[in-house]
Amino acid sequence: MGKIRSLTLWHWYVGFAALFVGLFFGLRQSLARAGIWAKYDYYQGLTLHGVLNALVFTTFFIAGFLYLTTETSLKRPLRSYALAWFGFVVLLAGTVLAAVPILTGRASVLYTFYPPLMAHPSFYIGLTLVVIGSWIAALVVLRTYLAWRRENPEARVPLMFIATATTYIVWFIATIGVAAEVLFLLIPWSLGWVKETNPLLARTLFWYFGHPLVYFWLLPAYLAWYTIMPRIAGGKLYSDPMARLAFMLFILFSIPVGTHHQFADPGIGSNWKALHAFFTFLVAFPSLLTAFNLAASLEYAGKSRGGSGLFGWWAKLPYGEPVFAAFISAMILFIFGGISGIVNASYNLNMVVHNTSFIFGHFHLTVGSAVTLTFMGLTYLILPKLSGRELFGRRLALVQSYTWLIGMLIFSFANMAAGRMGVPRRTDLGLSTYSFPPVVEHLEKVSALGGVILYASSLLFFVVFLGTLFVGRSSKEMSFTLPVTEAYQTEAEAPRFLDNWKVWIGIAVVLIIIAYTPVLKQVLEISPFGSPAYSPSLPVPLPR
Repeated sequence: MGKIRSLTLWHWYVGFAALFVGLFFGLRQSLARAGIWAKYDYYQGLTLHGVLNALVFTTFFIAGFLYLTTETSLKRPLRSYALAWFGFVVLLAGTVLAAVPILTGRASVLYTFYPPLMAHPSFYIGLTLVVIGSWIAALVVLRTYLAWRRENPEARVPLMFIATATTYIVWFIATIGVAAEVLFLLIPWSLGWVKETNPLLARTLFWYFGHPLVYFWLLPAYLAWYTIMPRIAGGKLYSDPMARLAFMLFILFSIPVGTHHQFADPGIGSNWKALHAFFTFLVAFPSLLTAFNLAASLEYAGKSRGGSGLFGWWAKLPYGEPVFAAFISAMILFIFGGISGIVNASYNLNMVVHNTSFIFGHFHLTVGSAVTLTFMGLTYLILPKLSGRELFGRRLALVQSYTWLIGMLIFSFANMAAGRMGVPRRTDLGLSTYSFPPVVEHLEKVSALGGVILYASSLLFFVVFLGTLFVGRSSKEMSFTLPVTEAYQTEAEAPRFLDNWKVWIGIAVVLIIIAYTPVLKQVLEISPFGSPAYSPSLPVPLPR
Protein backbone atom coordinates (compact mmCIF):
# COMPACT_ATOMS: atom_id res chain seq x y z
CA MET A 1 0.00 0.00 0.00
CA GLY A 2 2.96 2.34 0.51
CA LYS A 3 3.38 2.64 -3.26
CA ILE A 4 0.36 4.91 -3.43
CA ARG A 5 2.12 7.42 -1.17
CA SER A 6 4.88 8.45 -3.55
CA LEU A 7 2.61 8.22 -6.61
CA THR A 8 0.05 10.61 -5.16
CA LEU A 9 2.62 12.96 -3.63
CA TRP A 10 4.62 13.39 -6.83
CA HIS A 11 1.48 14.23 -8.78
CA TRP A 12 0.68 16.81 -6.12
CA TYR A 13 4.19 18.26 -6.02
CA VAL A 14 4.03 19.09 -9.71
CA GLY A 15 0.42 20.26 -9.53
CA PHE A 16 1.02 22.62 -6.64
CA ALA A 17 4.22 23.95 -8.23
CA ALA A 18 2.11 24.90 -11.26
CA LEU A 19 -0.52 26.44 -8.97
CA PHE A 20 2.12 28.51 -7.17
CA VAL A 21 3.40 30.05 -10.40
CA GLY A 22 -0.07 30.47 -11.89
CA LEU A 23 -1.42 32.25 -8.81
CA PHE A 24 1.36 34.84 -8.99
CA PHE A 25 0.29 35.71 -12.51
CA GLY A 26 -3.32 35.80 -11.31
CA LEU A 27 -2.30 38.51 -8.85
CA ARG A 28 -0.63 40.42 -11.66
CA GLN A 29 -3.78 40.16 -13.78
CA SER A 30 -5.96 41.74 -11.11
CA LEU A 31 -3.44 44.52 -10.45
CA ALA A 32 -2.86 45.16 -14.16
CA ARG A 33 -6.58 45.56 -14.88
CA ALA A 34 -6.75 48.13 -12.09
CA GLY A 35 -3.81 50.03 -13.61
CA ILE A 36 -1.58 49.29 -10.61
CA TRP A 37 0.94 46.89 -12.19
CA ALA A 38 0.68 47.31 -15.93
CA LYS A 39 4.23 47.05 -17.27
CA TYR A 40 4.41 43.43 -18.36
CA ASP A 41 3.11 41.15 -21.10
CA TYR A 42 -0.52 40.92 -20.03
CA TYR A 43 -1.51 38.16 -22.44
CA GLN A 44 1.52 36.00 -21.68
CA GLY A 45 0.61 36.26 -18.00
CA LEU A 46 -3.03 35.49 -18.70
CA THR A 47 -2.01 32.39 -20.67
CA LEU A 48 0.25 31.21 -17.85
CA HIS A 49 -2.47 31.80 -15.27
CA GLY A 50 -5.07 29.85 -17.23
CA VAL A 51 -2.92 26.96 -18.45
CA LEU A 52 -1.02 26.36 -15.21
CA ASN A 53 -3.99 26.70 -12.87
CA ALA A 54 -6.93 25.40 -14.89
CA LEU A 55 -5.19 22.64 -16.87
CA VAL A 56 -1.90 21.58 -15.26
CA PHE A 57 -2.69 21.94 -11.55
CA THR A 58 -6.11 20.34 -11.81
CA THR A 59 -4.98 17.42 -13.97
CA PHE A 60 -2.06 16.48 -11.74
CA PHE A 61 -4.01 16.88 -8.51
CA ILE A 62 -7.01 14.92 -9.78
CA ALA A 63 -4.89 12.07 -11.18
CA GLY A 64 -3.07 11.65 -7.86
CA PHE A 65 -6.24 11.97 -5.82
CA LEU A 66 -8.24 9.50 -7.91
CA TYR A 67 -5.51 6.90 -7.60
CA LEU A 68 -6.01 7.21 -3.85
CA THR A 69 -9.81 7.05 -4.04
CA THR A 70 -9.58 3.97 -6.27
CA GLU A 71 -7.49 2.05 -3.76
CA THR A 72 -9.61 3.27 -0.84
CA SER A 73 -12.99 2.43 -2.38
CA LEU A 74 -12.07 -0.90 -4.01
CA LYS A 75 -9.82 -1.98 -1.13
CA ARG A 76 -7.14 -3.28 -3.46
CA PRO A 77 -3.88 -1.89 -4.91
CA LEU A 78 -3.76 -0.31 -8.35
CA ARG A 79 -3.51 -2.83 -11.16
CA SER A 80 -0.24 -1.44 -12.53
CA TYR A 81 1.98 1.03 -10.73
CA ALA A 82 4.46 0.94 -13.61
CA LEU A 83 1.77 2.16 -16.00
CA ALA A 84 0.70 4.83 -13.50
CA TRP A 85 4.27 6.14 -13.26
CA PHE A 86 4.54 6.11 -17.06
CA GLY A 87 1.40 8.24 -17.18
CA PHE A 88 3.01 10.66 -14.72
CA VAL A 89 6.11 10.96 -16.92
CA VAL A 90 3.94 11.66 -19.98
CA LEU A 91 2.00 14.31 -18.05
CA LEU A 92 5.23 15.93 -16.88
CA ALA A 93 6.80 15.89 -20.35
CA GLY A 94 3.68 17.45 -21.83
CA THR A 95 3.65 20.15 -19.17
CA VAL A 96 7.27 21.11 -19.87
CA LEU A 97 6.72 21.14 -23.64
CA ALA A 98 3.67 23.39 -23.28
CA ALA A 99 5.16 25.69 -20.63
CA VAL A 100 8.44 26.53 -22.38
CA PRO A 101 6.90 28.39 -25.36
CA ILE A 102 4.56 30.28 -23.02
CA LEU A 103 7.46 31.39 -20.83
CA THR A 104 9.48 32.44 -23.87
CA GLY A 105 6.62 34.46 -25.35
CA ARG A 106 5.83 32.13 -28.24
CA ALA A 107 2.44 30.87 -27.06
CA SER A 108 0.45 33.81 -25.69
CA VAL A 109 -2.78 32.30 -27.00
CA LEU A 110 -4.66 32.07 -23.69
CA TYR A 111 -5.92 28.81 -22.25
CA THR A 112 -8.56 28.45 -24.99
CA PHE A 113 -5.91 28.78 -27.76
CA TYR A 114 -8.43 29.91 -30.39
CA PRO A 115 -7.07 30.20 -33.94
CA PRO A 116 -6.14 32.35 -35.78
CA LEU A 117 -3.86 33.02 -32.79
CA MET A 118 -1.00 30.58 -33.38
CA ALA A 119 1.34 29.13 -30.77
CA HIS A 120 4.65 27.35 -31.21
CA PRO A 121 4.03 23.68 -32.18
CA SER A 122 5.48 22.40 -28.90
CA PHE A 123 2.61 24.09 -27.03
CA TYR A 124 0.04 21.98 -28.87
CA ILE A 125 2.18 18.84 -28.72
CA GLY A 126 2.65 19.36 -24.98
CA LEU A 127 -1.07 19.71 -24.36
CA THR A 128 -1.63 16.55 -26.40
CA LEU A 129 0.77 14.68 -24.12
CA VAL A 130 -1.05 16.03 -21.05
CA VAL A 131 -4.29 14.56 -22.40
CA ILE A 132 -2.59 11.25 -23.22
CA GLY A 133 -1.07 11.14 -19.74
CA SER A 134 -4.52 11.61 -18.22
CA TRP A 135 -5.88 8.81 -20.42
CA ILE A 136 -3.15 6.54 -19.07
CA ALA A 137 -4.23 7.42 -15.53
CA ALA A 138 -7.82 6.59 -16.48
CA LEU A 139 -6.65 3.27 -17.95
CA VAL A 140 -4.94 2.36 -14.67
CA VAL A 141 -8.16 3.06 -12.79
CA LEU A 142 -10.19 1.04 -15.33
CA ARG A 143 -7.87 -1.97 -15.09
CA THR A 144 -8.07 -1.83 -11.30
CA TYR A 145 -11.86 -1.75 -11.41
CA LEU A 146 -12.03 -4.70 -13.82
CA ALA A 147 -9.77 -6.72 -11.54
CA TRP A 148 -11.99 -5.83 -8.57
CA ARG A 149 -15.13 -6.76 -10.50
CA ARG A 150 -13.71 -10.18 -11.37
CA GLU A 151 -13.03 -10.72 -7.68
CA ASN A 152 -16.43 -9.33 -6.58
CA PRO A 153 -18.92 -10.11 -9.37
CA GLU A 154 -22.05 -9.43 -7.29
CA ALA A 155 -20.86 -6.55 -5.12
CA ARG A 156 -22.30 -3.04 -5.43
CA VAL A 157 -19.85 -0.46 -6.73
CA PRO A 158 -18.88 1.84 -3.83
CA LEU A 159 -20.09 5.43 -4.14
CA MET A 160 -16.54 6.76 -3.94
CA PHE A 161 -15.62 4.74 -7.00
CA ILE A 162 -18.83 5.76 -8.79
CA ALA A 163 -17.60 9.34 -8.48
CA THR A 164 -14.06 8.39 -9.51
CA ALA A 165 -15.20 6.55 -12.63
CA THR A 166 -17.71 9.25 -13.58
CA THR A 167 -14.92 11.83 -13.54
CA TYR A 168 -12.85 9.84 -16.01
CA ILE A 169 -15.82 8.87 -18.20
CA VAL A 170 -16.79 12.52 -18.66
CA TRP A 171 -13.13 13.46 -19.19
CA PHE A 172 -12.44 10.79 -21.80
CA ILE A 173 -15.53 11.54 -23.88
CA ALA A 174 -14.84 15.28 -23.67
CA THR A 175 -11.18 15.12 -24.63
CA ILE A 176 -12.05 13.44 -27.94
CA GLY A 177 -13.10 16.90 -29.17
CA VAL A 178 -9.97 18.79 -28.16
CA ALA A 179 -7.78 15.91 -29.36
CA ALA A 180 -9.39 16.17 -32.81
CA GLU A 181 -8.92 19.95 -32.81
CA VAL A 182 -5.25 19.82 -31.85
CA LEU A 183 -4.21 16.78 -33.91
CA PHE A 184 -6.05 17.58 -37.14
CA LEU A 185 -6.28 21.38 -37.14
CA LEU A 186 -3.69 23.07 -34.94
CA ILE A 187 -0.55 20.91 -35.01
CA PRO A 188 -0.43 20.62 -38.86
CA TRP A 189 -1.20 24.35 -39.10
CA SER A 190 1.47 25.41 -36.59
CA LEU A 191 4.07 23.18 -38.27
CA GLY A 192 3.36 24.82 -41.62
CA TRP A 193 2.02 21.67 -43.25
CA VAL A 194 -1.14 23.62 -44.09
CA LYS A 195 -1.35 27.40 -44.45
CA GLU A 196 -4.91 28.01 -43.31
CA THR A 197 -7.34 26.65 -40.76
CA ASN A 198 -11.00 26.89 -39.72
CA PRO A 199 -11.49 29.02 -36.57
CA LEU A 200 -15.20 28.26 -36.15
CA LEU A 201 -14.67 24.51 -36.38
CA ALA A 202 -11.78 24.79 -33.91
CA ARG A 203 -13.92 26.79 -31.47
CA THR A 204 -16.74 24.27 -31.75
CA LEU A 205 -14.44 21.32 -31.07
CA PHE A 206 -12.85 23.20 -28.17
CA TRP A 207 -16.19 23.88 -26.51
CA TYR A 208 -17.28 20.29 -27.01
CA PHE A 209 -14.41 19.76 -24.57
CA GLY A 210 -14.38 23.06 -22.70
CA HIS A 211 -17.61 22.84 -20.75
CA PRO A 212 -17.33 19.20 -19.60
CA LEU A 213 -13.79 20.15 -18.57
CA VAL A 214 -15.55 22.05 -15.77
CA TYR A 215 -17.03 18.78 -14.54
CA PHE A 216 -13.65 17.05 -14.70
CA TRP A 217 -12.60 19.70 -12.19
CA LEU A 218 -15.82 19.68 -10.20
CA LEU A 219 -16.65 15.98 -9.85
CA PRO A 220 -13.64 15.19 -7.60
CA ALA A 221 -14.82 18.05 -5.37
CA TYR A 222 -18.30 16.49 -5.34
CA LEU A 223 -16.65 13.18 -4.49
CA ALA A 224 -15.07 14.80 -1.43
CA TRP A 225 -18.28 16.54 -0.40
CA TYR A 226 -20.36 13.37 -0.72
CA THR A 227 -18.04 10.71 0.67
CA ILE A 228 -15.69 12.54 3.07
CA MET A 229 -17.26 15.77 4.34
CA PRO A 230 -20.26 14.25 6.21
CA ARG A 231 -17.86 12.16 8.28
CA ILE A 232 -15.61 15.16 8.93
CA ALA A 233 -18.74 17.03 10.07
CA GLY A 234 -19.67 14.20 12.44
CA GLY A 235 -22.65 12.76 10.58
CA LYS A 236 -23.70 10.62 7.62
CA LEU A 237 -24.48 11.15 3.95
CA TYR A 238 -28.23 11.54 3.70
CA SER A 239 -28.81 9.47 0.54
CA ASP A 240 -26.37 7.20 -1.28
CA PRO A 241 -28.94 6.43 -4.07
CA MET A 242 -29.50 10.15 -4.74
CA ALA A 243 -25.75 10.70 -4.96
CA ARG A 244 -25.41 7.84 -7.47
CA LEU A 245 -28.18 9.31 -9.59
CA ALA A 246 -26.51 12.73 -9.55
CA PHE A 247 -23.23 11.32 -10.84
CA MET A 248 -24.95 9.34 -13.60
CA LEU A 249 -26.85 12.44 -14.72
CA PHE A 250 -23.53 14.25 -15.08
CA ILE A 251 -22.51 11.58 -17.59
CA LEU A 252 -25.66 12.33 -19.60
CA PHE A 253 -25.81 16.11 -19.57
CA SER A 254 -22.31 17.51 -19.05
CA ILE A 255 -21.18 17.15 -22.69
CA PRO A 256 -23.95 18.13 -25.18
CA VAL A 257 -23.91 21.72 -23.91
CA GLY A 258 -20.84 23.36 -25.45
CA THR A 259 -22.56 25.66 -27.92
CA HIS A 260 -23.90 27.80 -25.08
CA HIS A 261 -20.34 29.20 -25.05
CA GLN A 262 -20.87 30.19 -28.69
CA PHE A 263 -24.15 32.09 -28.51
CA ALA A 264 -22.44 35.09 -30.15
CA ASP A 265 -20.70 33.03 -32.87
CA PRO A 266 -22.05 33.23 -36.43
CA GLY A 267 -22.45 30.09 -38.49
CA ILE A 268 -24.46 28.08 -35.94
CA GLY A 269 -28.25 28.17 -36.11
CA SER A 270 -30.19 29.67 -33.21
CA ASN A 271 -32.31 26.53 -32.96
CA TRP A 272 -29.27 24.38 -32.21
CA LYS A 273 -27.91 26.94 -29.78
CA ALA A 274 -31.28 26.78 -28.01
CA LEU A 275 -31.02 22.98 -27.81
CA HIS A 276 -27.63 23.26 -26.13
CA ALA A 277 -29.06 25.88 -23.77
CA PHE A 278 -31.82 23.41 -22.83
CA PHE A 279 -29.26 20.69 -22.07
CA THR A 280 -27.26 23.21 -20.04
CA PHE A 281 -30.25 23.79 -17.79
CA LEU A 282 -30.63 20.03 -17.42
CA VAL A 283 -27.04 19.69 -16.19
CA ALA A 284 -27.99 22.01 -13.32
CA PHE A 285 -30.38 19.32 -12.02
CA PRO A 286 -27.73 16.96 -10.56
CA SER A 287 -26.18 19.98 -8.83
CA LEU A 288 -29.58 20.77 -7.28
CA LEU A 289 -29.79 17.14 -6.10
CA THR A 290 -26.33 17.60 -4.62
CA ALA A 291 -27.37 20.79 -2.81
CA PHE A 292 -30.36 19.03 -1.22
CA ASN A 293 -28.42 15.88 -0.33
CA LEU A 294 -25.49 17.72 1.24
CA ALA A 295 -27.70 20.17 3.12
CA ALA A 296 -29.58 17.22 4.62
CA SER A 297 -26.27 15.54 5.46
CA LEU A 298 -24.98 18.65 7.23
CA GLU A 299 -28.26 19.00 9.13
CA TYR A 300 -27.91 15.39 10.27
CA ALA A 301 -24.34 16.14 11.40
CA GLY A 302 -25.29 19.35 13.19
CA LYS A 303 -28.15 17.69 15.05
CA SER A 304 -25.95 14.70 15.89
CA ARG A 305 -23.61 17.20 17.55
CA GLY A 306 -26.40 18.63 19.70
CA GLY A 307 -27.99 21.21 17.42
CA SER A 308 -31.75 21.72 17.27
CA GLY A 309 -34.39 23.72 15.50
CA LEU A 310 -34.70 24.82 11.91
CA PHE A 311 -31.32 26.58 11.77
CA GLY A 312 -29.76 25.98 15.18
CA TRP A 313 -27.81 22.98 13.92
CA TRP A 314 -25.66 25.31 11.79
CA ALA A 315 -23.90 26.55 14.92
CA LYS A 316 -22.81 23.03 15.85
CA LEU A 317 -20.85 22.28 12.68
CA PRO A 318 -17.04 22.04 13.11
CA TYR A 319 -16.01 25.40 11.66
CA GLY A 320 -12.75 25.20 13.62
CA GLU A 321 -11.64 22.09 11.72
CA PRO A 322 -9.40 23.10 8.76
CA VAL A 323 -10.73 20.46 6.37
CA PHE A 324 -14.36 21.30 7.07
CA ALA A 325 -13.61 25.04 6.91
CA ALA A 326 -12.21 24.64 3.40
CA PHE A 327 -15.09 22.43 2.26
CA ILE A 328 -17.89 24.63 3.63
CA SER A 329 -16.25 27.80 2.28
CA ALA A 330 -15.97 26.16 -1.14
CA MET A 331 -19.64 25.17 -1.04
CA ILE A 332 -20.79 28.67 -0.05
CA LEU A 333 -18.85 30.18 -2.94
CA PHE A 334 -20.20 27.55 -5.32
CA ILE A 335 -23.76 28.62 -4.56
CA PHE A 336 -23.00 31.95 -6.22
CA GLY A 337 -21.03 30.20 -8.96
CA GLY A 338 -24.03 28.07 -9.81
CA ILE A 339 -26.45 30.99 -9.85
CA SER A 340 -24.19 33.06 -12.10
CA GLY A 341 -23.74 30.00 -14.32
CA ILE A 342 -27.48 29.97 -14.98
CA VAL A 343 -27.11 33.54 -16.25
CA ASN A 344 -24.38 32.42 -18.67
CA ALA A 345 -26.53 29.55 -19.93
CA SER A 346 -29.58 31.74 -20.57
CA TYR A 347 -29.87 32.59 -24.26
CA ASN A 348 -30.84 36.24 -23.75
CA LEU A 349 -29.04 37.07 -20.51
CA ASN A 350 -25.82 35.70 -21.96
CA MET A 351 -25.85 38.48 -24.53
CA VAL A 352 -25.59 41.02 -21.70
CA VAL A 353 -22.55 39.45 -20.04
CA HIS A 354 -20.88 37.69 -22.98
CA ASN A 355 -17.10 38.27 -23.01
CA THR A 356 -17.31 40.68 -20.08
CA SER A 357 -15.60 40.46 -16.71
CA PHE A 358 -18.80 38.81 -15.44
CA ILE A 359 -17.52 35.58 -17.01
CA PHE A 360 -14.31 35.26 -15.03
CA GLY A 361 -16.10 36.52 -11.93
CA HIS A 362 -18.34 33.48 -12.40
CA PHE A 363 -15.73 30.83 -13.08
CA HIS A 364 -13.51 31.93 -10.23
CA LEU A 365 -16.46 30.94 -8.04
CA THR A 366 -16.43 27.47 -9.63
CA VAL A 367 -12.94 26.28 -10.56
CA GLY A 368 -11.29 28.98 -8.43
CA SER A 369 -13.38 28.22 -5.36
CA ALA A 370 -15.49 25.06 -5.35
CA VAL A 371 -12.61 23.15 -6.92
CA THR A 372 -9.40 24.81 -5.72
CA LEU A 373 -10.51 25.38 -2.14
CA THR A 374 -11.87 21.84 -1.86
CA PHE A 375 -8.54 20.52 -3.16
CA MET A 376 -6.77 22.59 -0.51
CA GLY A 377 -9.03 21.07 2.13
CA LEU A 378 -8.27 17.59 0.82
CA THR A 379 -4.57 18.43 1.10
CA TYR A 380 -5.05 19.35 4.77
CA LEU A 381 -6.70 15.96 5.27
CA ILE A 382 -4.48 13.72 3.16
CA LEU A 383 -0.99 15.24 3.32
CA PRO A 384 -0.48 14.32 7.01
CA LYS A 385 -1.56 10.75 6.23
CA LEU A 386 0.88 10.42 3.34
CA SER A 387 3.79 12.29 4.91
CA GLY A 388 3.56 10.80 8.39
CA ARG A 389 3.61 14.32 9.85
CA GLU A 390 0.99 16.32 11.69
CA LEU A 391 -0.60 19.24 9.88
CA PHE A 392 1.56 22.30 10.35
CA GLY A 393 -0.19 25.49 11.45
CA ARG A 394 -3.82 24.44 11.94
CA ARG A 395 -4.78 28.03 12.74
CA LEU A 396 -3.03 29.20 9.58
CA ALA A 397 -5.05 26.63 7.63
CA LEU A 398 -8.27 27.99 9.13
CA VAL A 399 -7.30 31.57 8.33
CA GLN A 400 -6.38 30.48 4.80
CA SER A 401 -9.80 28.97 4.09
CA TYR A 402 -11.79 31.91 5.43
CA THR A 403 -9.60 34.57 3.81
CA TRP A 404 -10.07 32.74 0.49
CA LEU A 405 -13.83 32.92 1.08
CA ILE A 406 -13.67 36.66 1.79
CA GLY A 407 -11.20 37.48 -0.98
CA MET A 408 -13.15 35.53 -3.60
CA LEU A 409 -16.45 37.16 -2.68
CA ILE A 410 -14.84 40.59 -3.09
CA PHE A 411 -13.03 39.67 -6.32
CA SER A 412 -15.88 37.88 -8.07
CA PHE A 413 -18.71 40.20 -7.09
CA ALA A 414 -16.71 43.24 -8.19
CA ASN A 415 -15.97 41.69 -11.58
CA MET A 416 -19.53 40.49 -12.11
CA ALA A 417 -20.81 43.97 -11.32
CA ALA A 418 -18.30 45.52 -13.74
CA GLY A 419 -19.26 42.97 -16.38
CA ARG A 420 -22.90 44.01 -16.21
CA MET A 421 -21.66 47.50 -17.12
CA GLY A 422 -19.89 46.17 -20.20
CA VAL A 423 -16.31 45.90 -18.93
CA PRO A 424 -14.59 43.38 -21.25
CA ARG A 425 -12.66 40.33 -20.15
CA ARG A 426 -9.24 39.34 -21.56
CA THR A 427 -8.37 43.00 -22.01
CA ASP A 428 -5.40 44.91 -20.63
CA LEU A 429 -7.56 47.61 -19.08
CA GLY A 430 -4.57 49.22 -17.37
CA LEU A 431 -3.19 50.25 -20.77
CA SER A 432 -6.44 50.57 -22.72
CA THR A 433 -8.17 53.73 -23.92
CA TYR A 434 -11.67 52.62 -22.92
CA SER A 435 -13.70 55.29 -21.18
CA PHE A 436 -15.84 53.90 -18.37
CA PRO A 437 -17.91 55.58 -15.66
CA PRO A 438 -15.95 56.31 -12.45
CA VAL A 439 -17.76 53.48 -10.68
CA VAL A 440 -16.02 50.99 -12.99
CA GLU A 441 -12.60 52.26 -11.96
CA HIS A 442 -13.61 51.78 -8.33
CA LEU A 443 -14.83 48.24 -9.07
CA GLU A 444 -11.48 47.38 -10.66
CA LYS A 445 -9.72 48.61 -7.53
CA VAL A 446 -12.08 46.50 -5.40
CA SER A 447 -11.32 43.52 -7.65
CA ALA A 448 -7.60 44.12 -7.13
CA LEU A 449 -8.15 44.16 -3.36
CA GLY A 450 -9.87 40.79 -3.63
CA GLY A 451 -6.97 39.51 -5.74
CA VAL A 452 -4.45 40.61 -3.11
CA ILE A 453 -6.41 38.86 -0.35
CA LEU A 454 -6.62 35.70 -2.46
CA TYR A 455 -2.90 35.74 -3.14
CA ALA A 456 -2.14 36.24 0.55
CA SER A 457 -4.45 33.31 1.30
CA SER A 458 -2.61 31.15 -1.24
CA LEU A 459 0.72 31.98 0.42
CA LEU A 460 -0.72 30.79 3.74
CA PHE A 461 -1.69 27.53 2.04
CA PHE A 462 1.85 26.98 0.79
CA VAL A 463 3.25 27.76 4.25
CA VAL A 464 1.01 25.02 5.68
CA PHE A 465 1.82 22.65 2.80
CA LEU A 466 5.60 23.04 2.98
CA GLY A 467 5.59 23.30 6.76
CA THR A 468 3.80 19.96 7.03
CA LEU A 469 6.32 18.30 4.71
CA PHE A 470 9.48 19.71 6.27
CA VAL A 471 8.87 20.81 9.86
CA GLY A 472 5.62 19.15 10.88
CA ARG A 473 5.84 16.98 13.96
CA SER A 474 6.21 13.28 13.24
CA SER A 475 3.03 11.30 13.60
CA LYS A 476 2.93 7.74 14.84
CA GLU A 477 0.14 6.95 12.40
CA MET A 478 0.59 6.83 8.64
CA SER A 479 -2.42 5.91 6.52
CA PHE A 480 -2.78 5.53 2.78
CA THR A 481 -6.58 5.40 2.74
CA LEU A 482 -9.29 8.01 3.19
CA PRO A 483 -12.02 8.37 5.82
CA VAL A 484 -15.24 7.34 4.06
CA THR A 485 -18.63 8.38 5.40
CA GLU A 486 -21.54 6.04 6.02
CA ALA A 487 -24.91 6.74 4.42
CA TYR A 488 -28.30 7.17 6.11
CA GLN A 489 -29.99 5.74 3.00
CA THR A 490 -27.50 3.07 1.97
CA GLU A 491 -26.39 1.63 -1.34
CA ALA A 492 -28.67 -1.35 -0.71
CA GLU A 493 -31.63 0.96 -1.41
CA ALA A 494 -30.20 2.08 -4.78
CA PRO A 495 -31.57 0.42 -7.94
CA ARG A 496 -29.06 -1.76 -9.75
CA PHE A 497 -29.32 0.26 -12.95
CA LEU A 498 -27.46 3.10 -11.19
CA ASP A 499 -24.36 0.88 -11.38
CA ASN A 500 -24.81 0.02 -15.06
CA TRP A 501 -22.18 2.09 -16.86
CA LYS A 502 -23.11 0.82 -20.33
CA VAL A 503 -26.66 2.18 -20.18
CA TRP A 504 -25.66 5.66 -19.06
CA ILE A 505 -22.73 5.95 -21.45
CA GLY A 506 -24.94 4.72 -24.31
CA ILE A 507 -27.59 7.36 -23.60
CA ALA A 508 -24.86 10.01 -23.34
CA VAL A 509 -23.52 9.08 -26.78
CA VAL A 510 -27.02 9.36 -28.27
CA LEU A 511 -27.49 12.82 -26.73
CA ILE A 512 -24.10 13.95 -28.06
CA ILE A 513 -25.01 12.77 -31.56
CA ILE A 514 -28.34 14.62 -31.39
CA ALA A 515 -26.73 17.82 -30.09
CA TYR A 516 -23.59 17.96 -32.23
CA THR A 517 -24.35 16.34 -35.61
CA PRO A 518 -26.38 19.31 -36.93
CA VAL A 519 -23.98 21.82 -35.37
CA LEU A 520 -20.90 20.29 -37.00
CA LYS A 521 -22.78 19.92 -40.29
CA GLN A 522 -23.63 23.63 -40.30
CA VAL A 523 -20.11 24.67 -39.31
CA LEU A 524 -18.53 22.60 -42.10
CA GLU A 525 -21.01 23.91 -44.68
CA ILE A 526 -20.72 27.58 -43.75
CA SER A 527 -17.15 28.17 -42.57
CA PRO A 528 -14.23 27.41 -44.92
CA PHE A 529 -10.65 26.46 -44.15
CA GLY A 530 -9.46 29.92 -45.15
CA SER A 531 -7.90 31.60 -42.14
CA PRO A 532 -4.15 32.26 -42.03
CA ALA A 533 -2.37 32.79 -38.74
CA TYR A 534 -2.87 36.14 -37.04
CA SER A 535 0.09 38.49 -37.33
CA PRO A 536 0.42 41.67 -35.20
CA SER A 537 2.03 43.36 -38.21
CA LEU A 538 -1.02 42.53 -40.37
CA PRO A 539 -4.05 42.41 -38.03
CA VAL A 540 -6.51 42.11 -40.92
CA PRO A 541 -5.30 39.63 -43.59
CA LEU A 542 -5.60 41.10 -47.07
CA PRO A 543 -7.51 39.13 -49.73
CA ARG A 544 -5.28 37.15 -52.06
